[in-house]
Amino acid sequence: LRGNARFVAGARQTRDWLQEQKGTADGQHPAAVFLTCVDSRAPVEVVCDFGIGQAFNARVAGNVVNDDVLGSIEFATAVSGAKVVMVMGHTACGAIKGAIDNVRLGNLTLLLARIQNSVAATEYSGDRSSKNAEFVDAVARTHVRMSIDLMRQRSPLLADMERKGDIAIVGSLYDLGTGVVSLI
Repeated sequence: LRGNARFVAGARQTRDWLQEQKGTADGQHPAAVFLTCVDSRAPVEVVCDFGIGQAFNARVAGNVVNDDVLGSIEFATAVSGAKVVMVMGHTACGAIKGAIDNVRLGNLTLLLARIQNSVAATEYSGDRSSKNAEFVDAVARTHVRMSIDLMRQRSPLLADMERKGDIAIVGSLYDLGTGVVSLI
């Protein structure tokens, strides 16, 4: 969050990318692993001011949880020692909009189906369409929370590590308009 504050303030750290690359060539020990959306406007390394070797990032449309993502997060925590798992959704998410609209398109169909429960579970009394930015963002927040719950259910390893206090699993939402990352 401090890195995000620097990003929002326009005060990102000056980096020597080549030095960081050389410094991590023999190993990595990031403190955190992120599950984020593939959206090109939401690169966690940039918006949270990370350098090379400072964060793991599993990116998939809609920051959905699947077996490959869980395996990657288990590697980042149990093998490489990351202490924080953060699921980071974002505003105006196209995958969320696609799930709301029940889009059917090749392999995207299954990915969007993984978001359908979040659409259904979102409590919202207004227009429940993808044209309503407020509803889309409400679903994105619900999806982050439900993704964390699913992560705990489907990975006994992560759930046990969290129970023991070895890791923290948290959620957040990145606002494309303001650049701010807020905890959920």
